[in-house]
Amino acid sequence: MKNLVILGGGYGGMRALARLLPNQLPEDVSITLIDRVPYHCLKTEYYALAAGTISDQHVRVSYPEHPRLTIKYGEIMGVNLEDRTVILHEDSPVSFDDLIIGLGCEDKYHNVPGADVHTYSIQTIEKSRATYQALNNLTPGSVVAIVGAGLSGVEIASELHESRPDLKIKLFDRGSHILSAFPERLSTYVEKWFEDHSVEIVSHSNITRVEENILFNHDEPVPCDAIVWTAGIQPNKVVRDMDVEKDTQGRVILTKHHNLPTDEHIYVVGDCASLPHAPSAQLAEGQAEQIVQILLKRWNNEELPEELPTIKLKGVLGSLGKKHGFGVVAERPITGRVARMIKSGILWMYKNHRG
Repeated sequence: MKNLVILGGGYGGMRALARLLPNQLPEDVSITLIDRVPYHCLKTEYYALAAGTISDQHVRVSYPEHPRLTIKYGEIMGVNLEDRTVILHEDSPVSFDDLIIGLGCEDKYHNVPGADVHTYSIQTIEKSRATYQALNNLTPGSVVAIVGAGLSGVEIASELHESRPDLKIKLFDRGSHILSAFPERLSTYVEKWFEDHSVEIVSHSNITRVEENILFNHDEPVPCDAIVWTAGIQPNKVVRDMDVEKDTQGRVILTKHHNLPTDEHIYVVGDCASLPHAPSAQLAEGQAEQIVQILLKRWNNEELPEELPTIKLKGVLGSLGKKHGFGVVAERPITGRVARMIKSGILWMYKNHRG
């Protein structure tokens, strides 16, 4: 019996399971899924969990059940490429014949002193819970600094304003406009929304260090009651520690079939993979679809395709509270209630009609 091991029950891992189970998995293959928590987490909604506008239960999705699927809970410490085992904290190693690494990302602090110690995060469900506790225990009039005005920073700033309009929210960004990866029309729309809702945008910022309840912008101290970091990501430490070829972002270089150039049985999906698009749940799912196709062909001793189709992304959507949103769909910018309704509809479909 061959054992396919999937590291991480994120969007890529879940899509691989959805395509293999219940009927596509060959009789001589079993699957072991390893994750820290006993359910799939909707990471794209952690901003709302941290802000306090949704409950913990809203971001949980049950793992599938199957006679040849084993779900193992534990902290992954590393991958031994030579012995073909996954090293777990205080547990026995898990052997694999094929491996899909989908461990996601962590905050990147850009060597800013104190940032990893004195800021809150929304990168894991555990950290999002801690951020929720910190933000919602603040007294009225407290100052919350959010570092980084990309999609995550914008969403948590707007959601926190909706949850706690009594707080003073400051959104720090290095550029002249927030949401630098989006069309300027969307940046301007979101900036106007923040202006109308008294969320302060601090442009051209340069965070030089962080101390307890103090953010230093261009070395000038800014007193804060809580600081949330959303200013960059990097691959999971397990992947960073792997002795394999990586790009300048620390993501793993792969072949056109999504496996390591040195090992056709080891695949990397999602935020840890070097791909031509920015990391996203949608990209991880598209990549997982192709990895399953490759696995099935290899298991059946069939010839692999010369080329795989380009993964097509449908767009990116963000929320501004529960009633407004923004995004790019089919390469067209959209704003307002329609954008928010589409985002809510996609989330509902994902939770209720997976696979």
